[in-house]
Amino acid sequence: MNANAKDWDQVRTAFATSILVDTSLNSLAQNLDGVAWPIAGKDETPARYIDRDFEEVVELLQLRGQPPEAIDQLVAILRETLAFDNPFGDMVAQTEAAASRDNVLVKNLAKLGIPENFPIVLTGLSPDTLEFCRLEQLSTLGEFATFAQNMAQSVIVGGDFRKLLNALSHVDEAALAEVLPYRCGTKGLHLIEAVGGVAPARDAEARVAVAVTWFRDEVAAIEEDLAAGGSLARHFVVLGNPAIEAKAADLLRPHLRKVVKSPAAPVAPEAAPPQKKSGLFGWLFGR
Repeated sequence: MNANAKDWDQVRTAFATSILVDTSLNSLAQNLDGVAWPIAGKDETPARYIDRDFEEVVELLQLRGQPPEAIDQLVAILRETLAFDNPFGDMVAQTEAAASRDNVLVKNLAKLGIPENFPIVLTGLSPDTLEFCRLEQLSTLGEFATFAQNMAQSVIVGGDFRKLLNALSHVDEAALAEVLPYRCGTKGLHLIEAVGGVAPARDAEARVAVAVTWFRDEVAAIEEDLAAGGSLARHFVVLGNPAIEAKAADLLRPHLRKVVKSPAAPVAPEAAPPQKKSGLFGWLFGR
């Protein structure tokens, strides 16, 4: 099975308003020169499936005697139909682009200098919220913003999900700093806060490895400071928590290049005192 829940959600959302939603899947497959849909029946249309989530469709197909891989063919039929129907495909693309432009959360991310592709795993969201994002296949802040924008108004969310949603909606910098590596009064995100935010997590080492890759420039700046005689601990005092500061510094330290300071210039030995002259010449010139 190649298709996943994200693939299915994308294609079923795009197909929801198609004029072909009640067309026989067999007819759609034949128009695309594809293999016939394996299930016969007038009710075998996209409408039969697109209101169900990925797992429900797989289960329904299995109950009808099909292997789990049948959803790959279903996704392919719907996707290729959308691509074939160019006017509709253009309309979907334009609608999605307009929705992105009108997304208040995305606009506020840009206003704050926060990249849309920043990994969710580098936030300080609670384990439950991170697990929710994983199940919904939300791996970046941009995907979080799009999901939240499209979420039905009747859906009630709580915890850190709501905190981040409200913080982005109202540009609440103090609340943002609680869940993102963000410094109030500045733009963008920062390595030190990212490492400090994930330091208490069980998988902190793996997440710090991601942070080091993401914040390459800040890592290089710290290495340069250390080479000049700076202190690693000094960079973490902004966290305001000595225990977290120490833990975060320990997590980052293995990822820093070993800085070898230039050896001090050798001190020239003092000149040896002149030896006393002896013999005839010493008697003539020595004193």
